[in-house]
Amino acid sequence: MQIIPYPAPAEWPALQQRPAQQEARQVEERVRAIFDDVRQRGDEALRHYAAELDGAQLDSLLVSAEELAAAAAQVPAELQAAIRQARQNIERFHAAQREAELRLETMPGVECWRRAVPVQRVGLYIPGGTAPLFSTLLMLGVPARLAGCPEVVLCTPPAKDGSVNSVILFTAALLGITQVVKAGGAQAVAALTGGTESVPAVDKIFGPGNRYVTAAKQLAAQRGVAIDMPAGPSEVLVIADETANPVFVAADLLSQAEHGPDSQVVLLSNSAAVLEQVTAEVQRQLLELPRQEVAALALRESRAILLSSAEEMLQFSNQYAPEHLILAVANADELAAGVTSAGSVFLGHLTPEAAGDYASGTNHTLPTNGYARNYSGVSLDSFLKKITFQRITPAGLRTLGPVVEIMAEAEGLRAHARAVTLRLAAMKNEE
Repeated sequence: MQIIPYPAPAEWPALQQRPAQQEARQVEERVRAIFDDVRQRGDEALRHYAAELDGAQLDSLLVSAEELAAAAAQVPAELQAAIRQARQNIERFHAAQREAELRLETMPGVECWRRAVPVQRVGLYIPGGTAPLFSTLLMLGVPARLAGCPEVVLCTPPAKDGSVNSVILFTAALLGITQVVKAGGAQAVAALTGGTESVPAVDKIFGPGNRYVTAAKQLAAQRGVAIDMPAGPSEVLVIADETANPVFVAADLLSQAEHGPDSQVVLLSNSAAVLEQVTAEVQRQLLELPRQEVAALALRESRAILLSSAEEMLQFSNQYAPEHLILAVANADELAAGVTSAGSVFLGHLTPEAAGDYASGTNHTLPTNGYARNYSGVSLDSFLKKITFQRITPAGLRTLGPVVEIMAEAEGLRAHARAVTLRLAAMKNEE
C-alpha cells in the first residue's frame, strides 16, 4: 500500500475515486441481450446459460423438496449452530425496527394514518461461485420473513453437477424459503424481472453480484421492478489513530480486499508510524490468505493516507461515503457522532467489520460506490410499503373543505375544488 502524506483538500476527490469499471458499455449490451433472450425463450434460455456459463446440464431449474431436506446432512453441526445464532441476532435487530401504526387527527374530523404492507413478491439473488454467500441469504431472508412477504423466490447459480451449495439450501430451509431456482448472473435477474415458466416475476429484487448482476438490476429497475439499491464492489474505510492495533487494522483491510479484485480499501491515520506498521502487516498477512491473489488485485486500488487530525479524517470519510467505516480510535463514540455518510459504522478496536458481515445483527447489504450519501442499507423497511389512509367526517370537511377550495382555485385546478364544493353543497341540502 502506497502511503500518501498530507494531501491537500483539493487532491481528495482524486483519492476518493473508486476503481474504474471497465467495458461498461459492453456489459450493458450483453445484459440487454440476455434479458431479451430470457423474455423470448424463458426456461430454455435459463438452461442454456446454466450450460454455457455454469457448465451445468439441468433437467429442472427448481430445487426439489428432497434436495432442500437433504442439505442439512451435508452441513457440519458447528456451522449449523453458528448460522442459527446469527439468524437469531439478525431477527432481534430487524424485529425491533417494526413501527406501530400511528393514527393522528390533523384537525378535528380529519384522521390520517399510515400502514406498513409487505412487498408481495420479492426475489433474492445469492451469488455462488468461489464464495457462496449464505450470510447474505440470512441478511435478506430474515427481514423478508419478518415483513410477511407472501412470496419469496431465491435464485442462485448451480454447480457443474447441477447441485446448489448445501449451506445455501440449509439456510433457505431454515428460513422457510422453498422456491429456489438454479439460475445465476444477469439471466437470474432477467427471469425475476419478467418471469418464465418456472420463475415467477417479482416486485422487488435484492442481492449483490458482479458487474453483470449490477447492470441487470439497473435494467430491471428501468423495466418497472424495484431493486434494493445500486451496488458495486465491496469497500471499507478505516480511521486509525495512534491507539490502533496494526494487526487488527490490517486484518480488517484484507477482509474486504479478499471479496474481489474490484474491492477497495482505504486507510486514514494521523500517525505516520501506524500507517507504516499497517502497510507492513498487510503484506505479511496477505501471504497467509487462501484468496491472496484476489486480495492482492484489490490492494492495487488501495489508499493509505496521512492526515493531520481526526476532524480531517472524518471530513474525508464523509466525502468518500464508505460502505463500511471502522473507527479504530480512542474516542470512537465522539467521532461517530460526526458521521453523516456511511453504510455501517464499527466503533473501537474490538469491533471488526466481519462481525457485521455475519452475525452481530445489523444488515450487511449496504450502499457502495458513494451511494451512502443518499441511500440506506437493507432493513425491515426495505421489504415494506407504507400506505397512507385518511377519513374525513362531515365536521372535518366543513373545516378543511374551504382550505382545499382556495388552494385548488389558486392552482387553476377547478375540478379539484368542485370535488369539495359539491360535497359541501350536498351536506347543506341534507340539513
